[in-house]
Amino acid sequence: MSLDPLRRWEQSFGALPLPSPPIWAVLVVAFLGFGMLLGRVTGHAAVDALASSRAPLKLVVAQQPASTGTSPSSSTPSGSPPPAEAEATPEPSSTPAETTKSAASTAPSKPASKTTATSESAAGSKESSSGSEGSSSKSAAKLPTIKHVFLVMLDDEPYATAFGPASQAKYLTGTLEKQGELLLRYYAIAHEALANEVALLSGQGPTEATAANCPTYSRISQASSAGEGQLLGDGCVYPPSAPTLMSQLEVKHHTWKAYVEGIDEGSGMPSACAHPVSGAADPSAAALTGGATAPGYQTWRNPFVYFSSVVEFPGCASQDVGMSALKSDLASEKSTANFSYLAPGACDDGNPAPCAPGKAAGMPAAETFLKRVIPEILASKAYKQNGLLAITVDDAPASGEYADSSSCCGQPKFPNLPAPTGVAKVAGSGGGQVGLLLLSPFIKKGGRLVQEPYNHFSLLATVEQLFGLSKLGYAGAAEAKPFSASLF
Repeated sequence: MSLDPLRRWEQSFGALPLPSPPIWAVLVVAFLGFGMLLGRVTGHAAVDALASSRAPLKLVVAQQPASTGTSPSSSTPSGSPPPAEAEATPEPSSTPAETTKSAASTAPSKPASKTTATSESAAGSKESSSGSEGSSSKSAAKLPTIKHVFLVMLDDEPYATAFGPASQAKYLTGTLEKQGELLLRYYAIAHEALANEVALLSGQGPTEATAANCPTYSRISQASSAGEGQLLGDGCVYPPSAPTLMSQLEVKHHTWKAYVEGIDEGSGMPSACAHPVSGAADPSAAALTGGATAPGYQTWRNPFVYFSSVVEFPGCASQDVGMSALKSDLASEKSTANFSYLAPGACDDGNPAPCAPGKAAGMPAAETFLKRVIPEILASKAYKQNGLLAITVDDAPASGEYADSSSCCGQPKFPNLPAPTGVAKVAGSGGGQVGLLLLSPFIKKGGRLVQEPYNHFSLLATVEQLFGLSKLGYAGAAEAKPFSASLF
């Protein structure tokens, strides 16, 4: 029979006394403490090792069949067009071998799926600018301190031919685009140039006369006011009571100037602030027939003369001038206006109709103007210190191969226009997608592509915000938000 442990102890060590109960207690506590310390040290190492070796979690979702319906969870704002189709974002380049921007994003008749625009930064890294950009935390930030805004307004070109894959303006889509960022989903608010130009300067929606480029230079007989600061009536020359961006700037002691090509050329009209006599027909607004020669100065390309508060003010003769005055004004920051509006003439504005038989038309003609004028702006002290240059188009064509009446940003139902019917009612009755290129010392170079939707009212709201002005007309609508601060 084996001996119990106590008997073995006595045979081996003799009758040594066993530890007393208090000593046993101390020994037990000491061993327990040592065990806990050892467990903590080894336990942390084990947990860390497991965490570091953990494989990434992969979520596999079955692909659903394509649907033509609109998802109820879509984040697209009400009244905006379908987001652009998914596309491989290109580097802005003039070489045909490189990937081009998708023309599908300009086709309002084709439903598109939401995508995220990715762009090449100056350092070669990819930046993301999604359609939800305006809701980012950066959008709440203030816009940069910009003191000089230059706006170049081209005419009657859709996004596809102005900035997209069908554009022949390689200086615009290559050289200039690499220096700024392109707002792909930028829209006109109506068809015909004058309606959009007036909207940009006042927040007013079109009348039937401005939507036809004002064939008769007649004052709007205001019957009453509608909501959102709209003046009701027909005609195209707004009364002195109509607030404008120009009057806002002057109240704040800021300056403005319009440079309209052709106004100081030829004869028969003043060399500045030129417009027909009140109630008279405007020959430059007449539709051109095949083989006709466009007049050197087209009144409807000069929206400033459709505001009585401008033309009845003596300063109009020095503020609404020809393009030849631009170079001297850019010579110093002090002589450069806070807001400068540049309108190329009929031979340079990008309109697909040639200004005369045998003359270049469309974007190749606009390239000549841009190459001559834009470098002067970019080299000016006013631009380099705190400038912003925007290049866009008044509206897309209403008919033809590139016809586009799409809209965005809660397109209003303009009270001075008859209610749209048929296809126009479904399409949204806007002025189409035209695009807008932004350049500024505050904008990172690299040709970033922005999917956030904006329109001409958004641009007016942005200019007003930059100069601390209140929002006029539809520029104050919730949907016509100013450009996000994250663009800068």
